Amino acid sequence: MEPIARPPDDDPREVVNTNFQRAADRLGLDNEMRLLLTMPFREVRVEIPVRMDGGALRVFVGYRVQHSGVRGPSKGGIRYHPSTDLNEVRALASAMTWKTALVNIPFGGAKGGIAVDPAELTLAELQRLTRGYIRRIHLLLGPYRDIPAPDVNTNAQVMTWIFDEYSAQHGYTPACVTGKPVELGGSEGREAATGRGVFYVTQALLKDLGMALTGARVAVQGFGNLGSFAARFFAEAGAKIIAVSDVSGGVLSERGLDVKALLEHARENRTVKGFPGGQEISNDNLLCLDCDILIPAALQCVITKKNANRVRARVIAEGANLPTTSEADETLAARGIHVLPDILTNAGGVTVSYFEWAQNLQQIFWDEDRVNAEMQKILLRAYRQVADRAAQEKISFRSAAYTIAVDRVARAE
Repeated sequence: MEPIARPPDDDPREVVNTNFQRAADRLGLDNEMRLLLTMPFREVRVEIPVRMDGGALRVFVGYRVQHSGVRGPSKGGIRYHPSTDLNEVRALASAMTWKTALVNIPFGGAKGGIAVDPAELTLAELQRLTRGYIRRIHLLLGPYRDIPAPDVNTNAQVMTWIFDEYSAQHGYTPACVTGKPVELGGSEGREAATGRGVFYVTQALLKDLGMALTGARVAVQGFGNLGSFAARFFAEAGAKIIAVSDVSGGVLSERGLDVKALLEHARENRTVKGFPGGQEISNDNLLCLDCDILIPAALQCVITKKNANRVRARVIAEGANLPTTSEADETLAARGIHVLPDILTNAGGVTVSYFEWAQNLQQIFWDEDRVNAEMQKILLRAYRQVADRAAQEKISFRSAAYTIAVDRVARAE
């Protein structure tokens, strides 16, 4: 299927490029260096024919963009979503370059995706699609070239198919992909890593702001892997989860949702909609709730100039990639809302992917306590560097994060 056209005011590449150019201005980079750092190393579009269960043949469009490999092999997720297109994948690949540089792990940035609604496919069709995609691009991948991982609508099962298909072409290669099941060389703690990282970084900011975590009202847009784990960790720490949503809708309770029951409801029904412990709320209205912490954990460009003036959270912890447009960012800053940028806040996933890759190469495996402790150390070090630079230069956390990241990649280049 061809990708759905993206509205002109919803451009993730504009978001990441604006953040990059602002950092480049602060660093005084010349035009040649800016060109080197913005131009992707490689872009690939492939057509993937799939024989459907009913016998019909459909052709899907897939992409892989390798933005940079100057600090190490490219690293980035693969997403399955109807709106996936080359522009989106370019933006997300670039953001991965800055994310890995910010937390200072030895990767560059990449991203991939297929324009498809996986809910419309059977498991067998999804497997054939995944394997066909990897057969088209496997020569571009590898433990020292480009390592995929899960992203929107992909999971450990999809990573297993990638691992198996790549190994069929190149021999047993567990380090070719991360986010695998533990039984196949995946890392303990990887499934929960991105949500746990959001919790660690947000907790650090609240401590700096003098805000209590116990009793804090939290709203989560996107109740997939990231959002559900984040909600669980905040609830376990004493915060009150007042609203969550997914693609079908959301649920709100000012008294606080029973997260354990909500997780069970979502597992059984594949949506939070209809949860009896609260009232319905739309995704758009959830973003504008009066709360202490807002976690956009779904897709990019959901906080825009159209709704930024109505956001009432004290802190925004960006779980999704590029959820805030540049104009909205300026509005939020002017209103005194603290924004933890995506390239810092959701870096727990790629950090534990790094651990998984290293464990696969060495064939030495860590227990979950070590994984979580090492991730926390890396994320809190990055948070402190960002917070200190923001305070010293009187700039936003996002500006500080991009400045640190772009400086590291520019020096390597």
